[in-house]
Amino acid sequence: MSSKLVSFVIADAPPPRLDKAIARDVPEGASLSRTRLARLVADGAVTVDGVVVVDPKARVAEGALIEVTVAVAEESHLVPEDIPLNVVHEDADLIVVNKPAGMVVHPAPGSPSGTLVNALMFHCGDDLSGVGGMKRPGIVHRIDKDTSGLLVVAKSDAAHHGLAAQFAAHTVERYYRALVYGVPDANDPRLRGVRGASFEPGNVLKMTTQLARHKTDRQRQAVLFQGARHAVTRARVVARYGAPEVLAQIECWLETGRTHQIRVHMAHAGHGLVGDPVYGGKRKLARGALSEAAATAVADFRRQALHAAVLGFVHPVTRDQMRFEAPLPDDFADLLTVLA
Repeated sequence: MSSKLVSFVIADAPPPRLDKAIARDVPEGASLSRTRLARLVADGAVTVDGVVVVDPKARVAEGALIEVTVAVAEESHLVPEDIPLNVVHEDADLIVVNKPAGMVVHPAPGSPSGTLVNALMFHCGDDLSGVGGMKRPGIVHRIDKDTSGLLVVAKSDAAHHGLAAQFAAHTVERYYRALVYGVPDANDPRLRGVRGASFEPGNVLKMTTQLARHKTDRQRQAVLFQGARHAVTRARVVARYGAPEVLAQIECWLETGRTHQIRVHMAHAGHGLVGDPVYGGKRKLARGALSEAAATAVADFRRQALHAAVLGFVHPVTRDQMRFEAPLPDDFADLLTVLA
């Protein structure tokens, strides 16, 4: 395996630990995250004034010469595929795409090809500097196959580490649009009695539960209140449809980002998503509440009505504030037009 040598000198007033000192002073162009550097120290790939040091807590002095041997990123086993992408933003470190409904994010046993990752492998080509030592896109978050909207993907190790840290800290701005059965409202006594549901000022529904994989159906997530992963979703009504009102367009934003979080939280609240084959189901609407055309459009909608509309984060390398918006895709927009 070929490798490259990254050399630099420790600057003034270094942190007391080797791993922190080299993470501070390594050239940005090397695209080495602190996590990757710590792994290289442990692997014996870092020398201090010509001596291999494997203890990340070792002290290092100002002016010390650091040399890091970095293996050149290996070619990935993932196959590039020439699949059109809606690229919203791209630079040397990351790419933001507007994913269509129907596209899986990452190859899996049931979807070995035709995924967003396969498309990115082709689109980015040699621009992928390597994530974790492998030439591949760095996936830091996902949206479901039949959910449309915005995702950010890392093209370098440093960007991957920086973005992952923001998602872990729940500082990434994520807003979704959804169409649900019923109208979430603070005046609804039924909803007031749902465990985990509460309301904040402005009629904002807050769902606070834990989520885990369902015990018997491995394709589903289940709401729990102990022993699982903390999950918080907020939602507010944007528009109401029907007479009587039988549907609502809602805006949701995530404090956490768990698998199927919005879908399972809204179903738990009694407001499942239109078209959701797993959690929403098909509901009988009050006779005459919608026009015949609108009722038919709702019944025929073939995916969960969910769209990742807004994505905001701090650029992990330049530190610029980034914020992107994606309009509703045609199928979702057409459904709302019929309902209006």
